[in-house]
Amino acid sequence: MNDLATPVAVMTAADYKSGYKPIWCPGCGDFTVLSAITKALAMLQLPPHEVAVVSGIGCSSRIPAYTTCYGFHGVHGRALAAATGLKVARPELTVLVTGGDGDGYSIGGNHFMHACRRNVDMTYIVMDNHVYGMTKGQASPTTEPDWDNKLSPGGTGIRSFHPLVIALAAGANFVARAFAGDPNGTAAMIARAIQHPGFSFIEVMSPCVTFRPEQREWKTHVHPSTVEATDDPARAARRVMRDDGLNIGVLYAGSRAPFPLARRETHATMAQLEEDFAL
Repeated sequence: MNDLATPVAVMTAADYKSGYKPIWCPGCGDFTVLSAITKALAMLQLPPHEVAVVSGIGCSSRIPAYTTCYGFHGVHGRALAAATGLKVARPELTVLVTGGDGDGYSIGGNHFMHACRRNVDMTYIVMDNHVYGMTKGQASPTTEPDWDNKLSPGGTGIRSFHPLVIALAAGANFVARAFAGDPNGTAAMIARAIQHPGFSFIEVMSPCVTFRPEQREWKTHVHPSTVEATDDPARAARRVMRDDGLNIGVLYAGSRAPFPLARRETHATMAQLEEDFAL
């Protein structure tokens, strides 16, 4: 039969979900983020074998196993380093990176800044719940300084890390915030981020109702941003510095060319390369 006459099956979100059952706590926002990711891939009709999902360590970093895409579960804080190497080596792949605020902003903080700076064409989705959920409730880089808990009585007193400010200052080409309680809106934002060239960063407010039950109130406090995304980093910086932490939407969509700017052809032979390393 002529291939042109063969109908093409339309993929649905279910086609991107593996047979493994997520083991997150009931009520965890990561369930809906996983749903949003699969919906976004279905929106774009990306074949699962052309998508790679890379993660580090933490509750949200389990996501690669819950998809039918290629997956890589790396070590703590190194997801962006692994994903950068993968995307540069295999630029035809759509590369997503998933993680949490502990994995991404603490041990992985240095990789985060330099991934923004390099501007490799991939999408980083961080599920931020302001706590280390997998290791039983310690304060994370984004935890409020006055959050009182058994492990930090009276709070840490340390200023919270501001991911959107860091991403913008370091050079991310797409910066946005979403809320796990809005899976359709989050899915649309992820799809937009994937399509945007360069390094795209989405902070997803993903409640940890086990260790931060007060985050259930996020659903009544989050609100859409009142302004459209800008391609002016200075304007975006002024907006984000006045941000209350509950604005949902795209803050910045830049036009910086992704790395690498162009492929350089090598004309050296293997023998010539070996000569350079000869003792």
